[in-house]
Amino acid sequence: MEQLTAPTALNRTTHIEITIATQQLQLWRGSQHLLTAPVSTAANGVGERYGSGATPRGRHRIRARIGDGCPLNMVFRGRRPTGEIYTPELAAQWPQRDWILSRILWLGGCESGLNRGGTVDTLRRYIYIHGTPESEPMGVARSHGCIRMHNGPLLQLFDAVAVGCEVVIRAE
Repeated sequence: MEQLTAPTALNRTTHIEITIATQQLQLWRGSQHLLTAPVSTAANGVGERYGSGATPRGRHRIRARIGDGCPLNMVFRGRRPTGEIYTPELAAQWPQRDWILSRILWLGGCESGLNRGGTVDTLRRYIYIHGTPESEPMGVARSHGCIRMHNGPLLQLFDAVAVGCEVVIRAE
């Protein structure tokens, strides 16, 4: 597999495919496969409605890249770094917290009525691809709607995509 590099005007065909049934993310640049990584999608399954806690399906685009240059395991709340670095001790203080770590790729839906607008708007639901503690299992649906990744693959993905990159989320 080639070294992942930041996208340029010459490789705008970079896209991400997420398959909920297999809990996998794949990164492509045209027909060239760059990365496969396990993920954790929503414990509540698939769905687009606000408040569902489900992972939305369909075509999306990365609307914002958040956390560039932040240290590994930086904790985010409200898309802002808190200054905290995740540790098992911090986790023990906040056992119910849904940890968002290291980087955030904020998704916006592209399909009106499915994942864009009204009560099904992915952007307004704050659906991200984001880092999670290494202790969290991948390949198991456990998130609150977002797509969780361990930090190593997330950093590779983050560095290889730009705002506007297409993200397709499929149930199967």
